[in-house]
Amino acid sequence: MKKRQKLSILVALASAQMAGLAIAETDYLLDELVVTGTRSGALLLEQAGNTARISEQDIDLVRADHPNEIVNRVPGVMVQRGNGQEHLTSIRSPVLTGGAGAGSFLYLEDGIPLRAAGFANVNGLFEVNHEQAGGIEVVRGPGSALYGSNAVHGMINFLTRAPSLDLERQIDLSAGPHDLYKGKFTVSDTVGAHGYRFSINGTTDGGYTNRSNNPGVISRKAGYDQQKMTFRHDYTGEIDSFTTVFSATNLNQETQGYVPGKRSYRSSRDSRTRFSNSYRDAKATRLSVRWDREVSDRATFSLTPYMRHTEMEFLMDFLPGQPVEKNRHTSAGLLAAYDIDLDGGHRVIFGTDFEYTRGRLSEEQFNPAQAGFLPGLHYDYKVDATVVAPYVHAEWQLAERTRMITGLRYEFTRYDYDNRTDEGRFGNNFRPDDGKDRFHNVSPKLGLVQMLTDEMSVFVNYARGNRAPQTTDLYRLRSQPGLDEARAGRANSEKMDSIELGVRRLGQGLQYEVTTYYMKKRDYFFRDSNNDNVNGKTEHYGVELALFYPLSEQWDVAANVTFARHLFDFDYLGANPVNPLVGPTNISDGNYLPSSPRRMSNIRLGWNFLQNSRAELEWVHVDRYYVTESNNQSYSGHDVFNLRAFHSVNQNLTLHARVHNLFDTSYAERADFNNGDFRYFVGERRGLHVGLTYSF
Repeated sequence: MKKRQKLSILVALASAQMAGLAIAETDYLLDELVVTGTRSGALLLEQAGNTARISEQDIDLVRADHPNEIVNRVPGVMVQRGNGQEHLTSIRSPVLTGGAGAGSFLYLEDGIPLRAAGFANVNGLFEVNHEQAGGIEVVRGPGSALYGSNAVHGMINFLTRAPSLDLERQIDLSAGPHDLYKGKFTVSDTVGAHGYRFSINGTTDGGYTNRSNNPGVISRKAGYDQQKMTFRHDYTGEIDSFTTVFSATNLNQETQGYVPGKRSYRSSRDSRTRFSNSYRDAKATRLSVRWDREVSDRATFSLTPYMRHTEMEFLMDFLPGQPVEKNRHTSAGLLAAYDIDLDGGHRVIFGTDFEYTRGRLSEEQFNPAQAGFLPGLHYDYKVDATVVAPYVHAEWQLAERTRMITGLRYEFTRYDYDNRTDEGRFGNNFRPDDGKDRFHNVSPKLGLVQMLTDEMSVFVNYARGNRAPQTTDLYRLRSQPGLDEARAGRANSEKMDSIELGVRRLGQGLQYEVTTYYMKKRDYFFRDSNNDNVNGKTEHYGVELALFYPLSEQWDVAANVTFARHLFDFDYLGANPVNPLVGPTNISDGNYLPSSPRRMSNIRLGWNFLQNSRAELEWVHVDRYYVTESNNQSYSGHDVFNLRAFHSVNQNLTLHARVHNLFDTSYAERADFNNGDFRYFVGERRGLHVGLTYSF
């Protein structure tokens, strides 16, 4: 078996065992081995480009109820929580919405996309079992040539937890404010060449906010119930290795939605009440089998067939008229790769990704007409999608301490669109005729890594991110009455060129990574604050810092800091909206994109106060940001502190607790501006969560 493959397997198994060891006895080093950049184990110091890894130990310490609590520990990342499990994402970008928010970020499980290209979901993170993952890797900016559509601004790869070497059984129970209860169970073992892990968890949340403020009307909480399951089986032979993963999630949510009104999040009454009948029901299942065969001492062949199915129904309370959307898609795919080591320390990976998807979407409004949204069936269409993407990834050892990384990916995407209702305009909605759309995208990559010492390297990296349009951007057009299809906007393949320069140091003592980047994007297709489609250009640049420093045997500090500017690179004056009190969208070249704070930080002070015990104080800072394209309205930002700790009573019992929003700050998880008014997803006030973990 190849040394690199053995290293990946041994590290995965060892990390599963390390999760039960005392954190006080570890150094909390940044991970030296990452998998996302090459789809197999690789040394971080030799990577041209950034890859941040959240360890299994951090996942168990944070015990996140929402994905943003764990992934926001990475610089350049801000996932804004909506109500319940909803969210919007920013990775080296503003917080993006609609098709841009769905299509600009690639969410993966063990390197396989959670959703099909063209059928992404802005809330895609609630379809993965992050609570029981074995690690999370985040790439900021365009991905390597090994990954395709949606890896434009970044990608998040959730690694399933590997089987344990010995029998492991564990149950975890926790309780929090507003009737929040969670239970987790896992069982794992390895017998001979076979290892398995079965993990399941369930959450019920009574709801932080009410859903009615009408006098005399009984209020209902905006809570949710969610269940997740992951089963993994590993077989490791002398020549062949197999990893089988089956995942399933279910969400039933009563959604409160935005709270309207300027600074309403500061009012203890207004911030927690709003009349709404919104809901979201979603299911997702995935099955994959990865087969690795050692062809020779230097070459490995990998084949990964997979299947997925997702379906969702929800009330679109963020649109006038509040229509109901139903969507689903089913996919079958195959990842094939041939990995070979050459003389002189060189390495080449040849591969091809295939995927076929059948999807359907309908949207129907039952409420009276409002702002151009008419009652009745807005959309009902089917799309068959085919993606074929050959690629090559090569690493060249130019000198003893100099390594060059190159890559090229060609991706062909075809959509066969079938409209199942009348073509043409229906109020603010425009239904295209039946048709076929084809997109050809080429993504090059070129990077250089220079080792300065055994613990420090510098890198420069150029990459292009491409994505075919989301199917909703092509076939669910919106514009005001009187505008033709061309004025409504036409989505093209989005392209972004990125160059970054960085230095990183790993090893004992001070560890850090400092990266600066510049990115320019074309064919950015988005919906403005008046709900019109716009196509334009943007530019992005910033500096990111990730740092860890052990102050002593007991104390350590970690800091992730981001300085960024995300700007429009074009001028635009929109049409007068239906609402006469709202002016047209006015974009000037150089304006900040909405929801793009210039500074963000996550700073943590850790204390190993006893053996097998740890506490952490976390400071989350979000700077002021604009909420309109014209930069005339803004949200003031916030500072929130969280405290968490755990104590291992013995080998079998661990107690854990955390306090969210320690100083009871009034803040908004998300602020925006739509149709002339502020809207907020309100941040929760101070709350205590307690729980225990029992191993047997």
